[in-house]
Amino acid sequence: MRKRDFLTPIGITLGFIMLMLAIMTNSGTEGVASFADIPSVFIVLGGLVASMLVTFKMDQIKLTGKIMKEAFHKNDMQLPELIKLFVRLSERARREGILALENELEEVEDPFIKKGILLAVDGIDPEVITDIMNAEITALEDRHYKGRVLFEKAGDYAPAWGMIGTLIGLVLMLNTLEDPGTLGPSMAVALLTTLYGTVLANLFFHPMASKLEAKTEEEVFTKQIIIEGIIGVQSGQNPRILEEKLSAFLSNEAKERKDVGRNESFVGERINEA
Repeated sequence: MRKRDFLTPIGITLGFIMLMLAIMTNSGTEGVASFADIPSVFIVLGGLVASMLVTFKMDQIKLTGKIMKEAFHKNDMQLPELIKLFVRLSERARREGILALENELEEVEDPFIKKGILLAVDGIDPEVITDIMNAEITALEDRHYKGRVLFEKAGDYAPAWGMIGTLIGLVLMLNTLEDPGTLGPSMAVALLTTLYGTVLANLFFHPMASKLEAKTEEEVFTKQIIIEGIIGVQSGQNPRILEEKLSAFLSNEAKERKDVGRNESFVGERINEA
């Protein structure tokens, strides 16, 4: 299940607010207008789009919007819940046989888990299952990289085009040196393109690429746990042993919460028995 990741829009919005507050604190609301320059916007955004068109294929560029949405969503699959799922599957497989797991597929939403269970039910060798699932992970990493590199390159190009705009502004300024009164305003406009490019790169493109990379690492980590769980279920491992094996992937904090929950459940059972 996917949920909205509110940290991404909050971070971007907070960055812009801090910039506006910094400008307004020094020059008031009137100073904000001095940071708006249409030619600078044309240079940075136009140059950025041109560079992206030269670098990537149109099929990749068309996916920009879809890839961007991924940074605003997160997977809601929690590792403790995933471990509980495989413990339940292991218990049923040992009690009713591996073929009984087909009935569990209706309750499983993750297609990766479904695929692994079907392979296990079909009696595929564990090594083959591992190879198939790892190949899918490799393909996933490749797809994610091709999407993430769009933002990485945009983050590299934006400051460069900002500097190009600054150089253009400086050349135009030097052509009007006979009028000293225009030097200050011309220099300010020349520097705005660098500001635009740097802000775009460090507040949007690079952070977005880093968020996508972190999501990929998290997803790959989760899928590795799923592979271990599927192999454990197919091989008929004891559910408690499988639980302990998969729990090794949990953080220390998650392990402590899990142990506390287990102790509370045990105490509750003892009280009910009494």
